[in-house]
Amino acid sequence: MATPAVGTAEPATTAELSAAKKQKPPGQRPPWWLWVSVAAIVAFCLAPFYWLINVSLKTGPDLSGSAIVPPNPTVDNYQSVLQNDDFIRALLNSTIVSLTTTVLALLVGSFCAYALARLKFPMKFALLALVLSITTFPPIAIATPVFKLWSDIGLFNTIPGLIIPYLTFALPLAIYILVSFFKEIPKDLEEAALVDGATRFQAFYKIVIPLAAPGLATAGILTFISAWNEFLFAVTLTSTPDARTVPAAIAFFTGSTEFEEPLGTISAASVIISIPLIVLVLLFQKRIVAGLTAGAVKG
Repeated sequence: MATPAVGTAEPATTAELSAAKKQKPPGQRPPWWLWVSVAAIVAFCLAPFYWLINVSLKTGPDLSGSAIVPPNPTVDNYQSVLQNDDFIRALLNSTIVSLTTTVLALLVGSFCAYALARLKFPMKFALLALVLSITTFPPIAIATPVFKLWSDIGLFNTIPGLIIPYLTFALPLAIYILVSFFKEIPKDLEEAALVDGATRFQAFYKIVIPLAAPGLATAGILTFISAWNEFLFAVTLTSTPDARTVPAAIAFFTGSTEFEEPLGTISAASVIISIPLIVLVLLFQKRIVAGLTAGAVKG
């Protein structure tokens, strides 16, 4: 009689265990105040961007108001900005300068970072510290000397005249991120490629570079964002729309009349130049997080 009882009780016990696994214990559910805190932080971070959009949809007397929702929303500011030839030229200049700076930073930085991560030589840590210290140097301290030098050698108000100082500050950051990431890639993979007959350079760009894609994406996006948003050199080293980038071009916006403040057009232009960065981060957010966390484990 005991055996059938045990046999019939076993399926019931299994069903109860399955049901218990599907149901989360009350103690493991996030508390309500955590959701409220997250919502408050998100609202706090998005509030400035919402207000920027709010102002960009206002014209005339509405600009002086503080209504949370535009009373008479219009896209006149966007049309005015997109019909401005200087702004379109500035967008093109920013794209050229940012992309060129990013490509050069990744190209040169990957070779430097690979050497610092793999080769053994004296004062390697001191060299890496010296490279990283360049990012802490204030750009305002060299703006005037660079302006004088560029004026003397003919690089003032040119695209290359912006790329060089941008690269000076973007390259150390790219090297630091890539060094930390290259250290995480096992050397055995490169040694296996060398045994199979590959050269050191072939092992680098066929084995190491594909594995370092998250780190390259992280360094590239941070470099692009830094170059896209740079303002000091863009104002100091340019004097005409021929080489002026978007942040500097927005600073020279004027209203329709002498006494009108161009708040609406500036806000519309700011929204337009923010869209590429937002899309870029959303598309590559997983690679950015992977690159940052990989570099932070064994820096």
